[in-house]
Amino acid sequence: MNQPAVKLEHVTKQIGRKTIIKDLTFDIYSGEVFGFLGPNGAGKTTTIRMIVGLMKISQGNIFIHGKSIKTEFKQAIKHIGAIVENPEMYKYLSGYNNLVHYARMINGVSKERIDEVVKLVGLSDRIHDKVKRYSLGMRQRLGLAQALLHSPDVLILDEPTNGLDPAGIREMRQHIRKLAQEEGIAVIVSSHLLSEMELMCDRIGIIQKGKLIGVQTVNEFIHSDTNQQVQFYVDKPKKSSQVIIDSLSLSNVIQGDTYIELSIIKEQIPLVCEALIKADIKLYNIKTLEKTLEEKFLEVTGGVSVG
Repeated sequence: MNQPAVKLEHVTKQIGRKTIIKDLTFDIYSGEVFGFLGPNGAGKTTTIRMIVGLMKISQGNIFIHGKSIKTEFKQAIKHIGAIVENPEMYKYLSGYNNLVHYARMINGVSKERIDEVVKLVGLSDRIHDKVKRYSLGMRQRLGLAQALLHSPDVLILDEPTNGLDPAGIREMRQHIRKLAQEEGIAVIVSSHLLSEMELMCDRIGIIQKGKLIGVQTVNEFIHSDTNQQVQFYVDKPKKSSQVIIDSLSLSNVIQGDTYIELSIIKEQIPLVCEALIKADIKLYNIKTLEKTLEEKFLEVTGGVSVG
């Protein structure tokens, strides 16, 4: 695998005698959307602040394309673009003039680059309108354009869909996926909207109480359980429950009006079907219940909501 775009090595942050972040180690690669999840107070914001150099690292190191944030800050930080919640803009200037203003603060940003990022975030038709006429979603996209002006290889987005309506959330998701897939940018997203993170991210890292629980693809994380919740739709749920308890020694049977629900491995599904049919029970349908990212997150964090 190629060199990581972002590499955390045994990163620890202490404030006084309190350890806020403890021994974080993980990699983020170019072309992926990486979701950074955790309950309120878990240490997400502190970690992001250390990645962008706004907070000192107590122990360990962070590398951006091989450059240390601690010892090669200027070389490392030039690779990073960031947008935190609702970006501030000059409302009485046009979107384009806002970008021109910010471009003056960065060496080497040409008019062609401004036009390029405007097209990239889908604002070409409205870029010359004043920002005060922009919807919140358009302002978010303008903030995204601003963060992309200096052609970063790493993009950090903290709550990029905050306050957006469903259409705005979908648009932002599409633009973020495009940046990763077509531009090869490593995108790090922190958000409390887990349903959106499930659709947006390639991999996720979960942090709780300053410690990393794990890093997996979204699919691996959701389907990490050996057992599956399976519903068997039958004509005699009460009798079915007793048959399964007696013949397969399964005690975790949930009985509904038209089904029984079991927590079983996939190899047991044909055994359940066989037991039901032998007992002269009509089997109408079998349904495997898929967990969402939110359900799995609450499970591994002990029911603590994401923040």
